This record gives sequence, C-alpha cells and structure tokens, in this order.
Amino acid sequence: MTLQARLDAFKADFVAGKPPYNAPAAIHPVMARATAELIASGQAGRALKAGDKAPSFTLKDPDGKPVSSAALLAQGPLILSFYRGVWCPYCNMELQALQEALPAFQAAGAQLVAISPQTAPNSRKSVRNNNLEFPILSDTHNDVAATFGLRFALPDYLIELYTMRKNDLPAFNGDDSWTLPMPARYVIAQDGAILYAEVNPDYTQRPEPQDMLHVLQAA
Repeated sequence: MTLQARLDAFKADFVAGKPPYNAPAAIHPVMARATAELIASGQAGRALKAGDKAPSFTLKDPDGKPVSSAALLAQGPLILSFYRGVWCPYCNMELQALQEALPAFQAAGAQLVAISPQTAPNSRKSVRNNNLEFPILSDTHNDVAATFGLRFALPDYLIELYTMRKNDLPAFNGDDSWTLPMPARYVIAQDGAILYAEVNPDYTQRPEPQDMLHVLQAA
C-alpha cells in the first residue's frame, strides 16, 4: 500500500469518528477551513523550490548535539523532511514510510534527516514509537522552517480547537508562538542546490518517498 493510500484510509476513519481518536463531527469543518485558507494564501508557492539555494543551518539532535547542514552535505546529498510533530498521526505514518525507504536512500549515498519544532523528549518519542534509524532535529520556533518559507501561524479559531482537544502545541514545542511548518520534503545536492522540493499546505497529502529516488540517483 502506498503512503498516500494509508493516509487516506486513516483520514476516512478519523472523519468517521472511529477509535482511537473518536473525533466529533463538529471539528472537521473547522480543520478543513484552516487547510483551505492556508492553500488559498499561496504560501506553498512562495516556499523554496527546485533550483533555489538551500539555507545552511545548525540544529540540535535529541541528545542536544549540534548537527550542521554543512557536515551532513559533506557526506553526500541530503534529504530533509519537515514535519509537524509526534502528535500528528499523518506525520508518524510519513516517518514510517521514510524509514522503509531508508535503505534505498542510503544505497544512493544520501543522508536523511527529519526536522520538527518539537522538543528533544518528543523527538526521542518519535524515534522510539516509529522505530526510526535516522535523526530528528529540533527546529525551535520553526526558525529553519521559516528560512525555507514553510512556517505559518495557526489562526485563532484553530488554536481554540487544538486547546479544546488538549493538543497543546506550546507544551509539545516549548514555544508559545503557535506556529507550524507546512509538511515538506527536499533533496539538496552537496553544493547546496535544491534538486527536489515538495511542499503541501494540506497536511493529509504527502509525496511517496520513492519519488525522490530518481533525483538521488542522478545526483
């Protein structure tokens, strides 16, 4: 089953109010409105794309060790996956799919790194729960996401819904700003050029990991 097929099946159960989330019907129009407004804003089209130069960065891994993009690129092409956090089931399914594709990425000489605004303990939980063999870096305040054009602020009505549902982003992220990254996937060449970019303001839609393989093989 493809990643998107798994996501679609989960979404159907979630909208139907099935366990384990038992989501009430009233929340779905609110969430759909927020997604539609983010799409209409055109922000995804302004994010960095193939042909642009990737910003350099240094972020900490779950053990507090600084990891630089320069050091990663010295080893080969770099795959970056920006995701929302351990609390997002769509993101967890994407991480699992990336883990399944990791041997193919490594065979192509690439490094894979996930980036999230969450705190180190939540990154460790992501690694543990999803059986990941690649690092998750903490992007405090979504600062690196902002340099890629991915950071956005949640609207007040969505903050109200998240708070009501006890989805406490300030606690997950150690940051009171109520910002998130749009989910995005990048392949960056060793010279810093972006070879592949996929940004989607609809968090329920994710590209297949295998879509990057032809780019990596060419690089």
